[in-house]
Parts: sequence; C-alpha cells; structure tokens
Amino acid sequence: MAGIEQIEWRVEAERVPYRRALAEMEARNEAIAAGDAREMFWMLEHPPLYTGGTSASDDELLDPDRFPIYPTGRGGRYTYHGPGQLVGYPIVNLRSLGGGPLRYVRALEQVLIATLADFGIAGESAERPPGVWVGNAKIAAIGVKVSRGVTTHGFAL
Repeated sequence: MAGIEQIEWRVEAERVPYRRALAEMEARNEAIAAGDAREMFWMLEHPPLYTGGTSASDDELLDPDRFPIYPTGRGGRYTYHGPGQLVGYPIVNLRSLGGGPLRYVRALEQVLIATLADFGIAGESAERPPGVWVGNAKIAAIGVKVSRGVTTHGFAL
C-alpha cells in the first residue's frame, strides 16, 4: 500500500447509485492492478438498497421487495445501505501490504473501532463474522472482494 499521502481520498457530497459505484470500483481495481492508478479510499452514501455477499441467503431479508437487491462478489451476507450510513470503499493493493484478505479485514475492524472510540463509542470485534459490534448489535459490516490482488467493496458504518 502506498504511503497515506499517495492515496487518493474521495468523499462524495451526494448519494451514489450502487451500479455507478460498482463500475467505478471495478475500473479502479483494474487500473491499480495494472499500475496505472493510485490506490483510493472512497467515502459515500447510497440510496436505500441491499447488497448480497457470497454468503447471503434469501431468507435473511424480511421484506425483499422493499429496496433493490444487488448481488456482489464480495464476502459476507446481505447488507442494507441507505441515507445516513457511511460506506467506505478502500481500493488498495494487498500485495504491497504483505498480508492476505483476513489480515486486511481484521485491520479494517481495528480502524473502525478506533474511529468509533473518537466518538465515545466502545466497539469491538470478536470471534464472530467480520464486523464491529457494540454489545450484541453490529454497528459496522465488512465485506471485501480481492481481484488481481486489489480490493473492492469495504465497510458500512
């Protein structure tokens, strides 16, 4: 991973439709893998929708017709995205980090826990599915896809 000053930091002021975000993530993934673009940390909100990871099961959704559903190639189950929820898409080259996907996911958990602590919220990770928890409530979902050694997707807080 490049030094923090070399990463492109992008924050969207308007909600970003999921299909647009996915297309941009995939294009950046390819460009980073080819050495043609910098790594990027992208923060945004989506309009209301569900994304389904590789472990998602249709019986998880109480009202599957309420919002659009987008299957993804990322890990995890279904995740709701909507107004007021911060979505972070770090698109980074894992090969330069010297660790695999699990180490990366655990590092994301620690960054989110530290961020929550800055707001007086005591989050934790545990021997549960990836994510950050406050007591028995999941406050941050994490789902990552690695292609060509570069990540897409990320977290929803």
